Amino acid sequence: MTAPTERADAARNRLRILDAARRRLAADGFAELSLDAVAKDAGVGVGTVYRRFHNRAGLVYALIEDNETRFQETFARHCQDGAPSAHDRLRAFLHGMADLVDDNRELLLLAEASAPAGRYRSAPFRRHHEQIVGMVTELAPGVDAAYVADLLLMAYTPGLFDFQRTERGWGVDRVKRGLDAVIAGIAAVGEGGIAATGEAGPTSA
Repeated sequence: MTAPTERADAARNRLRILDAARRRLAADGFAELSLDAVAKDAGVGVGTVYRRFHNRAGLVYALIEDNETRFQETFARHCQDGAPSAHDRLRAFLHGMADLVDDNRELLLLAEASAPAGRYRSAPFRRHHEQIVGMVTELAPGVDAAYVADLLLMAYTPGLFDFQRTERGWGVDRVKRGLDAVIAGIAAVGEGGIAATGEAGPTSA
């Protein structure tokens, strides 16, 4: 049995509410994000917002999931454009993740504070992990792709990412350059320059 299709008016209201919440966050930050204010900005009744999202936390997680959907759609389009290599797909994915986390830092910090280990059990994290495992396996067969995926995803831990951006003053471009260096190392393993055991691979005379 298939899930019922969302009514067109309900879908429109959802988009209006999420857009209003994004504008409110951009203008005033999370402290000023209230369902009443969002309803007013969206031009819908307060009851509509409460029925749909229940509370502020529900709205926050809906924003995170909606932004994740947009990220996945953008990445899927990239993968269809000229059949890029595993190296290029992994680079586009990790760079896109950096932008995604930076754009959603406040939301992700809130989610991390409310459930510190919840990120690792979330559907987006499992999806990201599975995608990275596939690309790493293609780029460097024989490595422990699952462990490498965990290491790569650690770069997007909200608290660490925010610390790098605010306390260290790093730009997102610096984060991306660091990720490029890691990708280059993974590619070197795949090319046989370094064995998966950590020992030097065979070299040509």
